[in-house]
Amino acid sequence: MRILLTNDDGINAPGLKTLEAIAQDLAGPDGEVWIVAPAFEQSGVAHKISYTHPFLMSQMGERRFAAEGSPADCVLAGLYQVLDGKRPNLVLSGVNRGNNSGENTLYSGTLGGAMEGALQGLPAIALSQFYGPANRDLDDPFEAAATHGADTVRKILAAGLNDDADYRLFWNVNFPPVPAAKVKGLRSAAQGFRKGTSFGVEPHASPSGRTFLWIRGGQQDLPSAPDTDVSVNLDGYISATPMRADLTCHATLERAATALG
Repeated sequence: MRILLTNDDGINAPGLKTLEAIAQDLAGPDGEVWIVAPAFEQSGVAHKISYTHPFLMSQMGERRFAAEGSPADCVLAGLYQVLDGKRPNLVLSGVNRGNNSGENTLYSGTLGGAMEGALQGLPAIALSQFYGPANRDLDDPFEAAATHGADTVRKILAAGLNDDADYRLFWNVNFPPVPAAKVKGLRSAAQGFRKGTSFGVEPHASPSGRTFLWIRGGQQDLPSAPDTDVSVNLDGYISATPMRADLTCHATLERAATALG
């Protein structure tokens, strides 16, 4: 098996080391694991591509490259420059430091990398590690992902749910904020929504008197609706959410046709 890896936390992020170990387990001794990851952190860039300017790519080691671009850029660079057209069997993105459940999904560069893999017609999975009081101070906060990651990916691939639709299926996997031994299992779950919280801004004055704004995240431990990703994660389960890049609200199309003519 040939696997292409990326992330949004950067080439030196500890979660990428966790993902590399997961991929090596999946690929086996005769497989290939290739890494093309951002040279610097790219959190929150979603599915951005560097369409209006070029970006530098550097080889950091055997099958290991850093690109001054987004996770989606890295997937494109991996497919068409690094691998030179040799198709990987799988694209993995992560393991993100922090959850990409609920509304975080829409901002996530980790999801952007997996989405680009799917748009290129490849099986693709994003993996993220939920942080919380029970795991953030562990020697390895990625313990749950490291222990259960390879088995989770195998189960998703073995389910045979991938298809050849124009907008290919990809998966959003979030590991719960608990030690590995406390993980209760794997659940499929819809994308949730944390009510009563959202991203915002916090102003700060510079020494020169200018105002700069920091983006602030919302409260992460608020549950979403039952059986959706955030609530599943907070209950100790790994969530697996099937997704497509098609943003059409199909449930509204018929009513829209009547209302709009």
